[in-house]
Amino acid sequence: MRAKRAKFVVSATKPSNFPAPALPEVAFAGRSNVGKSTLINTLTGVNKLAKTSNTPGRTRLLNWFEVVPPKGKELAFVDLPGYGYAKVSKSMREQWGEVIEAYLASRPVLRAVIVLIDARRGARDEEAELCAWLEAESIPAIVVLTKSDKLAKSKRKPAAMALKRELGLARAPIVFSAHTGDGVDELWNAIMRHGRKEARA
Repeated sequence: MRAKRAKFVVSATKPSNFPAPALPEVAFAGRSNVGKSTLINTLTGVNKLAKTSNTPGRTRLLNWFEVVPPKGKELAFVDLPGYGYAKVSKSMREQWGEVIEAYLASRPVLRAVIVLIDARRGARDEEAELCAWLEAESIPAIVVLTKSDKLAKSKRKPAAMALKRELGLARAPIVFSAHTGDGVDELWNAIMRHGRKEARA
């Protein structure tokens, strides 16, 4: 499955620049080198919609995209700044964290957060803390194991089940690969399911 249509809308560096809440939103969060932009481009079928870079930590903006899913009504993808990159100053990391938290805590149209985790590395403190925070805030999390083609096929399901236990997830993470297309349909189905839900109170 691919999106019927997708386009870039706006970027923001602080809450005062966020666009007015309108479409249901699905946010994408993950470490700086986890393949977030590649995943968004794979889902939409639009090359370079989300800009990829050989320099992790380059995306310092929240980016909004209008997306028409394979089925159902239009929604918005929100690409959040990557976290956990050591070459970014501590003050900059803290600033990004504050902006991300402000978005997650205040966005009434947010339907779910897709938490990306590198299949080869597993969850670290940041991912565990983010998933726990989302659960406490009653924000649905869709956990995705990226770059799964880098693991042997026999290791992919065990890695997903181990992560499910580690993070206390109700569902096993989606095993995803932009290279092979694995997990694309499953992830789209999860996105469309959450996109149909009513706004949080």
